[in-house]
Amino acid sequence: MIKAVLFDLDGTLADTARDLGAALNRLLAEEGLPAQPFDAIRPIASHGARGLIRLGFGIDPGHPDFNTLRTRFLDHYEASFANQTCLFDGINELILQLAARDLRWGIVTNKPMRFTDRLVPALPFATPPAVVVSGDTVGVAKPDPKPMLHAAELIGADPSCCIYVGDAERDIQAGHAVGMKTVLANWGYISDLDTPHDWGADHAIDHPLQLLNYL
Repeated sequence: MIKAVLFDLDGTLADTARDLGAALNRLLAEEGLPAQPFDAIRPIASHGARGLIRLGFGIDPGHPDFNTLRTRFLDHYEASFANQTCLFDGINELILQLAARDLRWGIVTNKPMRFTDRLVPALPFATPPAVVVSGDTVGVAKPDPKPMLHAAELIGADPSCCIYVGDAERDIQAGHAVGMKTVLANWGYISDLDTPHDWGADHAIDHPLQLLNYL
């Protein structure tokens, strides 16, 4: 029996791509580089600073400039992390339906606490999440299973009684690693290079309210 539903944040509950992209483009402007179009940013947004810096600068964490650029990117994002971010259509209707069924809900995200601790309360959720586990809450991030286990413990549900909804391969991997049913959010930040059919999600949905079919 399902007792709780856990969600990824970026690209699943909230559309954060425009604020993330704006931070990247401010950093690119400082470096005299051309801005990235939103169509290029959106599919990468779920990969956070690492993916966006790779998009804008063509470098990965092993590059000597990566950490400096990441720090500057996060500083830009911190200055405007909630300017254009909003909930996806149908999220609040889903949350109200979960409450009506006496199901708790929570968030497991790779976003650092410095952002989630302020962004989540600023978003107009119909009811607040019962738990929020950030990318640095337990010292490791998805696809490591520890954040998922921590969230299940805090929300008071065995992992096998939880559904996890996310838009990235690491979400599906983390959910499966702890025995949760996994649902792929097709409205999220999935690029043309991704192969979501190979990720092994238990279900895939095109709109949040379709989750009700699996409860």
